[in-house]
Amino acid sequence: MPLDNRVPCGPEDLGSDSSTLVLKVGYRGARFSGFAAQEGQPTIAGELNEALSVLLRRPAEVVCAGRTDAGVSALGQYVSLPVSARERRDYSAARLLRSLDALTSDDISLRGVWEAPAGFSARFDAEKRCYRYRIATGHRPVMAQGTALWVRQELDVASMDEAAGYLVGEHDFKSFCKAASAEGKSTCREILRCQVSAGQEYGEPLVYIDVEGNAFLHNMVRIITGTLLEVGAGRRAPSWVGEVLSAADRRAAGPTAPPEGLFFIEVHYPNGLLHPW
Repeated sequence: MPLDNRVPCGPEDLGSDSSTLVLKVGYRGARFSGFAAQEGQPTIAGELNEALSVLLRRPAEVVCAGRTDAGVSALGQYVSLPVSARERRDYSAARLLRSLDALTSDDISLRGVWEAPAGFSARFDAEKRCYRYRIATGHRPVMAQGTALWVRQELDVASMDEAAGYLVGEHDFKSFCKAASAEGKSTCREILRCQVSAGQEYGEPLVYIDVEGNAFLHNMVRIITGTLLEVGAGRRAPSWVGEVLSAADRRAAGPTAPPEGLFFIEVHYPNGLLHPW
C-alpha cells in the first residue's frame, strides 16, 4: 500500500516497549508556507514527515512544540514521533541525524536527538517556549538582511523595555492575537519574560525583543513587536501598552510585524524527561 494512503503509526501500533523520538530542528522560514503540513505547499512538517517516512519505511507524522507561520524561522523547534524498540535499536544518533540531513533541504538543520517515554508530546509536555524578534535600525543592513525587520529610525530601547514589562504575568492577551483565531477560545496566557535590548552583529545595530511564555496565541509575538515599535518610535508612551492589554481588543494594539524577524529560539521540558538517544 502506498505510504500516502496509510495512517501514521501511534504508540499503540508499535508495541508495549515503544518510546518517542525527539528532534531539535532549526530552519530558515523564508521559502516555507509555515510549519504545519499543507498539501501542495512547502512546509517544515511536510519535509520532516517525508524524510522520516523514507528513513523508517513507514508513514510518519511529527508533533511540534509550536507551529510557526510562513516566513518565521527557528533555532530550537522540537518535534516528537513514536518509535518502536527495533527502530530505536537500528539507528544511532549519528546515523539518524546524518540520514535526515541527507533527506531534507538545506533550509532545515537537525540540531539534536533525544529519547522520551512513550506518550511524550513535544507540544503538550513543553513548559516554556522562547522567541526572539530581531530589528535592524539605521542604514540598510547587509548581514541582517532577511533575518531582521529593517527600521530606518533609531528606537528608544529603554522605553520599549519599560513597555514590555506591562506584559509579564498571566493576562488575557486578546489584544495581541489574530482576531479570527480568538473566537470562542481562551486568550489567557502567561508571559514569563519580555525584554527589549540593543546589540550589534558585524557592526550593524540591532534591537532584540525576547519573549518567553508557557504558550502563545496566533501572531502574538509579532503583534507584541508591532505594539512595542509604536513606543520605540515615540508615537506612544510605555504606559499605553498596559491600556492595550486591558482593552482585550485587537484593534487597540499596534500592527502585526512581518514574519522575517521572528525566530523560535528554544523550548524547555521538565528535567529528566529527555534522555540521550
